[in-house]
Amino acid sequence: MFWRSSSIRCTVACLAALCAAPALADGVDYPETRTVDVVDTIHGEKIADPYRWLEDDNADDTKAWVRAENDVTFGYLDTIPERAAIESRLTELWNYERYGTPTKKGGRYFYSRNDGLQNQSVIYTVRSINDTPKELLDPNKLSSDGTVALSGIRASEDGKYFAYGVSDGGSDWQTYRVRDIESGRDLDDVIEWIKFSGVSWTKKGDGFFYSRYDAPKPGEELSGSNYYQKLYFHKLGTPQADDTLVYERPDQKDWGFGGEVTEDGNYLIISVWQGTERKNRIYYKDLHNPNAEVVKMLDDYDAEYAFLGNDGSTFYFRTDLSAPKGRIISIDAKNPARANWKEIVPEAAETLEGAGILNNWFVLNYLKDARTQVKIFDKKGEFVREVELPGIGSADGFNGRSDDTETFYAFNSFSTPTTVYHYDLISGRSKVFKAPKVNFNPDDFVTNQVFYTSKDGTRIPMFITHKRGLKLDGNNPTYLYGYGGFNISLTPRFSLKNIAWLEMGGVYAQANLRGGGEYGKAWHDAGRLLNKQNVFDDFISAAEWLIANKYTQTKKLAIGGGSNGGLLVGACITQRPELFGAALPAVGVMDMLRFQLFTIGHAWTSDYGRIEDEKIFRKLRSYSPYHNVKKGACYPPTMITTGDHDDRVVPAHSFKFAAALQAAQSCDNPVLIRIETRAGHGAGKPTSIIIKEVADSWAFLVKNLDMQVKKSSDKSPVAAVKSN
Repeated sequence: MFWRSSSIRCTVACLAALCAAPALADGVDYPETRTVDVVDTIHGEKIADPYRWLEDDNADDTKAWVRAENDVTFGYLDTIPERAAIESRLTELWNYERYGTPTKKGGRYFYSRNDGLQNQSVIYTVRSINDTPKELLDPNKLSSDGTVALSGIRASEDGKYFAYGVSDGGSDWQTYRVRDIESGRDLDDVIEWIKFSGVSWTKKGDGFFYSRYDAPKPGEELSGSNYYQKLYFHKLGTPQADDTLVYERPDQKDWGFGGEVTEDGNYLIISVWQGTERKNRIYYKDLHNPNAEVVKMLDDYDAEYAFLGNDGSTFYFRTDLSAPKGRIISIDAKNPARANWKEIVPEAAETLEGAGILNNWFVLNYLKDARTQVKIFDKKGEFVREVELPGIGSADGFNGRSDDTETFYAFNSFSTPTTVYHYDLISGRSKVFKAPKVNFNPDDFVTNQVFYTSKDGTRIPMFITHKRGLKLDGNNPTYLYGYGGFNISLTPRFSLKNIAWLEMGGVYAQANLRGGGEYGKAWHDAGRLLNKQNVFDDFISAAEWLIANKYTQTKKLAIGGGSNGGLLVGACITQRPELFGAALPAVGVMDMLRFQLFTIGHAWTSDYGRIEDEKIFRKLRSYSPYHNVKKGACYPPTMITTGDHDDRVVPAHSFKFAAALQAAQSCDNPVLIRIETRAGHGAGKPTSIIIKEVADSWAFLVKNLDMQVKKSSDKSPVAAVKSN
C-alpha cells in the first residue's frame, strides 16, 4: 500500500502540554489549538497531520476554534486606525452604476445592473435596447443579508421563460427555478443539487438539459466528494423526480457532462470532462428521435474540443489538437473520420482563448502577451477584419446567434472601468452602450508591461501599475499578485480593490506565471504536475526583479493570490520567508496530500497529479505549504482568508495551515486567519462583505508594510500614503 494511517487521540494531560498558545505581536495571544497524533505512511514516509481534527467543519470544537480565531483577527484589525478610512474610500469607489454585457433571446435583451452598493446585481429585460428596462429578477430580495446569489441564468429561445440558478452562502451547489418573463412569476419547477453545470433549453422551450449529482449525505453537503455526475432533461411543469436521465457513466465516477442544444434544435452536444485539464470528449444525441442512442463522436480524450455551432451535420470546434495555441476545425458528423476533418483557421502566433459564430463569421478572441486581440474570419477561413478595441486590456462578450449582425462586449484594463460596447458586425463599428462613472481619475495611473527572467532562464511577462511620477527608490509599498495554474490566463482587469491600493501610493504587479494559459498548452504544461515548482520560481523571481529594479524592498513587498494562487503564496512564504514583507493567501489549497479527498478536489489531479504516483507524491510533499511549515522559522506577517461555506477549496486547508504557522512562528510577525461566515470560494459574495474584506486586507498591509494613510483635502480620505 502507498498510504497507511494511524490515529491516536491525545489525553487531557497530553493536550495541556501540546496546546501552549504562542503570543501574537502587540501582546495578543493566539487561541489554543490542540493537536492529535495522526500519522500517515505514504510510500514509506511517515507524515504527521496534527491538525486533522479541523477538517470536520460540523464539529463543535472546530466551530469554537473558528470563533476564537476570528475574535483575535478582528480584534487585531480593529486596532488599525487607518482601517475606517480605507473602508470609507472603498465604499465611495464601489458606489457607481455598472452593467453586465447584454444577451438576446426571442427578441428580448437581458442584462444585469447594479446601482452601486447593491449586494447583488439585478437582472433586467427590454424589447429595444434603448427602451426603459423591466426588472426581471432581483436576487437582493432572496435573502436579508445578500448571501443568496445568482449562479446561472438562461432564457429560452423564444424569450418566454427564464431559468435561473441560485447559490446560498457562497456554496457551489445551485438550485434552479423558472420564471415566466411576461408575468414575472415563478413556475412550480424546482431543480436541486446542480453543480458545475448550467442549463440548455430545447428549441421549442418545453424544457432544458442540466447535470447534477446525487443529493449528499446529511452533514457532507460542503465537504463530501462529488462523483458520478449525471445528465438529465427536465420537462416544464413536472417534478424533478420525473426528469429523464439522458446519460451517465457508472463506470467513470469522476466524469462530468455538459449538455448544449444546437441552435437549430437538432442535436444535443455532450461535452464530457474529466478533471480540470483542457481535454474533453464530444458525444451527441439526435433530438428528433427520442430513442436515439448517444453517439461517441470524439472519444480519444486527446485534446480540447469547444463546440461553436453547426451547419446541419457539419460541426465547428475550437481545438488545440496539433495546435498548442488553438485553431478552428470542422467535422462532418455523418463522416467523422479524422481524414475528413477540415482546418478552417490555422494556429496563429497568439493564443486562441475563445471563439463564437456571429453573422456566419468566426469571431476569435486571442491573447497577445496576455492582452486581448479580436479577429474575425469567414466560414472559409478568410480574414475579414480585426476588431478595433478601445486600448490595451481585456475584452469579453461577443455572444449571440450565428445569424446576428450585432453583439456586445465589455472592455476594461487596470485603470479603465468596465465599459460595455455595442458592436455592429456589418460596419465593424463599436459604440458605447454603458460607460461607468467611477469617482477616481484614471489618468493618475500608468501601466507598463515588463519581461523578467525566471530561475531557469524562461522569459516571464508582468504588468506593473502605479501612480504617475513614481520614484524608483525601493521605498514603494508593492502588492505582487499571481495565480499560475489550470490554464487560466491573468489579463489586464479593472479592480476597485486595486484602485484603492494605487491611490494609497501602492504599486500593483501582476505576473503571468507558467501554469496559466497565456501562451497556450506548452505554457500550461510547464507549470503543472512535476513542473509545478516552476510556478513558484517564476513568482519568487518576480519579487526579486521588483526589488532589484528599485520598485520596492523586502519589508515593503506583499504577495497575494486566491485558490491555486493561495497555494502559490503559501508555497512561496514557506520556501522563501525572508523575501516578503507580508502575505495574503486566500481560499488556498494548502494540504497537497489530501486535497483530492474533498468535494471536487479529485478534479485537480490534472494539474497537481495523483498521490498514488510516488514521483508525484515526492513533488507534492516538497511544496505542500502545510507540510513545509518549519518550527522556529520567522514567517512574514500573514493574514489567511477563507469562507466557512467554501465547498470548492474546503476551509480545512486554511484552518490547518493557519494553526501550523501560528505554532511554528518564532518572531513577532502576526499570523492571522480571517474566516467569513456564510461565504464560499468567492462567487456571489455580497458587495458589503467584499468591501469589508478588502478593507481588512489593505489595513493589514498598511500596518505591516509600515505605511501611513493620511487625510487629504480632496474627496479621497486615503489619497496619500507616506512610507515611514
